[in-house]
Amino acid sequence: MTATPVAASPAVDSITPRQRYVQCASPAGLHRIAYTEWGAPDNPRVLVCVHGLTRSGRDFDRLAAQLSTVYRVVCPDVVGRGLSSWLANPSFYAVPQYVGDMVTLVARLGVETVDWFGTSMGGLIGMAFAGLKDSPIRKMIVNDVGPHVEPAAIERIGSYLGQPVSFATQQEAIDHAALLAQSFGPLSADEWREINTPLVHERDGAWRFRYDPRIAEPFTKITPEMTAFGEAALWQSFAAIEGPVLVVRGEQSDLLSRETVAKMIEKGRNVSSVEISGVGHAPAFLSADQIGIAKRFFLGERADAS
Repeated sequence: MTATPVAASPAVDSITPRQRYVQCASPAGLHRIAYTEWGAPDNPRVLVCVHGLTRSGRDFDRLAAQLSTVYRVVCPDVVGRGLSSWLANPSFYAVPQYVGDMVTLVARLGVETVDWFGTSMGGLIGMAFAGLKDSPIRKMIVNDVGPHVEPAAIERIGSYLGQPVSFATQQEAIDHAALLAQSFGPLSADEWREINTPLVHERDGAWRFRYDPRIAEPFTKITPEMTAFGEAALWQSFAAIEGPVLVVRGEQSDLLSRETVAKMIEKGRNVSSVEISGVGHAPAFLSADQIGIAKRFFLGERADAS
C-alpha cells in the first residue's frame, strides 16, 4: 500500500501528513476507511484521533502536528465521512460498526497499544472500544461527550443532519459549516477555513458536504428504548475502562452536562476532568491553551509548553 502526501493546513507548514487507507467490512460488504498519518511511520507510540458526527480527521491537523514528534498520530475519517467510503446499508452507521472499523485500523497499524483522542462521536467510539476486554487503548481524552447525551443536543443535531443543502461557492459551504459549528468557540475566519475546507467538495456544479446524508437515517429512527439501552451499555463500557481518562467539557456545552461529568468521575476507575471556558460543544483544540491540555495529559508536559 502506498502513502500519498496530502497538503498540510495553512497554519501547519513544518510537516506534511500521509494519506492512507485500510479496507474494513460490514455485514453489507467491504468499505474503505481513509486516514491521515503524522510523524514517523515506524513509531510504535500511536495516538488515534477520531472526529465528531459530520466532521473529518483533518480537524486534528494542528494537534497532530504538535504531537507528531512523540507520536505517530493517526486521524481517520469515520466511514461515511471525509474521504472514506459510504456504506451500502445506512443502518450500519452506528457505534458498533465504527468500533469494528477502528479495531481493523489499529490492527493495520501493527502496535500493541494506542492512546485515543475522541471528540463527540469519536469519544463515544472510544468509550465503547476502550471498555472491551483486552482493548488496546491505554489512555484517552473524551472531548465533550459522555454516556448520557442531553436531549436538547439531540434535537439540535437532528435539525440539520442529512439535510440536502448545496452552495454556489466553496466559501459559502465553509461559512455554513462554521454556522453549524459555532459553539466550537470564537474561531477566526482562517481557522474556520482550515478545518471546514476538508468537509466540502464540488459536484455537479455545486458545493456540498462530503458526508453521506444517510447517516441521518439511523439517527432519526432512535426510540427512547434504544436510547436507554445504548446509554446503559456505554455506562457499562465506561466503568470497565482501566486506563486514565480525561473528560473535557465546553463550559457552554448543550451535549455534556456537569452532572454527567460528575457521574463519569464517580463511575470510572481513573477519571479526571477539565472545563474550557467560552466554548460549547465541542472545544476545537486549535488554540495553544487547548492543545496544551492534550500535551499535559498525554505527555506529562505543562499546559503552556510549546
